[in-house]
Amino acid sequence: MTAPLMSLVWTDHVTGRRGFLVVDRLVRGVASGGLRMRPGCTLEEVTGLARGMTMKEALHYNPEGRYIPLGGAKGGIDCDPQDPGAYALLVRYLRAMRPYVESFWTTGEDLGLTQDLVDRAAAEAGLVSSVQAVYPLLDDEAAARRRLADAFGVEVDGIGLDELAGGCGVAESALAALDRAGVPYAGTRVAVQGLGTMGGATARFLARAGLTVVAVADVKGTIANPAGLDVEALLRARDAYGTVDRAVLRPGDLELPGDAWLSADAEVLVPAAVSYVVDADNEHVIAARWIVEAANMPVLPEAEERLTARGVTVLPDVVVNSGTNAWWWWTLFGDIGPDADEAFAHIRRSMRALVELMLDRAAADGTTPRAAAHALVSDRLPVIAERFGWYR
Repeated sequence: MTAPLMSLVWTDHVTGRRGFLVVDRLVRGVASGGLRMRPGCTLEEVTGLARGMTMKEALHYNPEGRYIPLGGAKGGIDCDPQDPGAYALLVRYLRAMRPYVESFWTTGEDLGLTQDLVDRAAAEAGLVSSVQAVYPLLDDEAAARRRLADAFGVEVDGIGLDELAGGCGVAESALAALDRAGVPYAGTRVAVQGLGTMGGATARFLARAGLTVVAVADVKGTIANPAGLDVEALLRARDAYGTVDRAVLRPGDLELPGDAWLSADAEVLVPAAVSYVVDADNEHVIAARWIVEAANMPVLPEAEERLTARGVTVLPDVVVNSGTNAWWWWTLFGDIGPDADEAFAHIRRSMRALVELMLDRAAADGTTPRAAAHALVSDRLPVIAERFGWYR
């Protein structure tokens, strides 16, 4: 992979806070990637995320599908999303980025931001939509926009389909790995960091598949129960930031320190919140057999080397959490309709096939799933570039 096509650093004239936009590649003139807001966000972080988006798009290339992959991009703002001035800062950032969003960057929610908030800020910044750059590529823009809007209106047991799509993909990735190893779902324990959009949906799908969620972590700490947590009760009691109201905890539920989820007695570990959470200083406490990267870049390279050496399998983010982005485009381009059952079936089928392909490649090459995912991307990028071109 070469250097990004474009890197931009923006300084807010009101607060002095910085925002970033990195376009890794354009395919058919457009790049896709969400916008995150978190304290400490850096250009280096956003650059890595943008490259990851190029990979996610390439991995979902299906010559027979209506959705044709875009390039990869990412935006970031260095601010606590709970800061009183965060929304005004978001509006000013999007106003500054308006020419790029109008022309070639399609974006949406990521860490620290919800899609509702992004949509509201985008409208205030004068944008038609946060994904308007893709509209010229649609066969029937009006029908496509109605289809996506209808999909965003679908709820399943109190949670929007848009919030569930990514977690469905993460859960199916974990289940595919368990099936491959011949491990039954019943009795398999899971610890999840983050109960926001991705972590909450993943916990729901894994619990409903028969796994036991024994620990979840939010900004207040870790909630644990060796016998299993009531995932649905926790989901109902969380706020917009994924923080659980402790008043709903049962007598057997324990309140532990924030990093206790890492050392939970569980077979599957799902980091679904921040980047860089598993490093060389804490990887030794992990007892899980699988780490399923629902968050972007949660496991640092040195930690992954050590984990691999002691038999822990890391399923990489570029595959595991790619279902969210793909669901948007499958819906908008018309590969699926605005229906939960159809969406979940398509996500499960696509994610399971991709995970199986990655693990087959890892076994054949004698390497890690991450290296195998990179190899698959390397195979597909030249095909996409030849057919569609990188820059136009």
